[in-house]
Amino acid sequence: MVSVVHPFFVSVSEVQHNAKDKTLEVSIKLFIDDFEKALSAGRETAVDLSAPKDQAKANELVFHYLQQHFKIKVNGQPVTLEFVGYEKEKEAAWCYVQVTNVPNVQKLEIANSLLYDAFDKQINIMHVTVNGERKSTKVGYPEQNAAFSW
Repeated sequence: MVSVVHPFFVSVSEVQHNAKDKTLEVSIKLFIDDFEKALSAGRETAVDLSAPKDQAKANELVFHYLQQHFKIKVNGQPVTLEFVGYEKEKEAAWCYVQVTNVPNVQKLEIANSLLYDAFDKQINIMHVTVNGERKSTKVGYPEQNAAFSW
């Protein structure tokens, strides 16, 4: 496992409402070394997302982490994330989740504390698109809450 040192800690989340399918499609980009550090905390063996020994276990770890650190409310109601998968792209991990049965969005709230448990300089950028209108914000440790309205 090769670790690349970088001077900043950032994640980028894209949340898109698919009105036709009534879903929220979520893509989250994290530096893979930072993500592995957070996932490895408290474990005897370091987590390797690039070449996991057990892909099902890696999926479970990734999804559990996302459930704990990326929470969404639609129109004031908490929603349940469904795991789609993750993939490695160069030095990044792309994680994919979705929320089903979302016919419309007037307000979307995100509690995003991704990697706050590993880095106190973490910044999380969020882009949300509903009805073709894209809104963006960022939160930095320890802030985690963002709200978007249409």
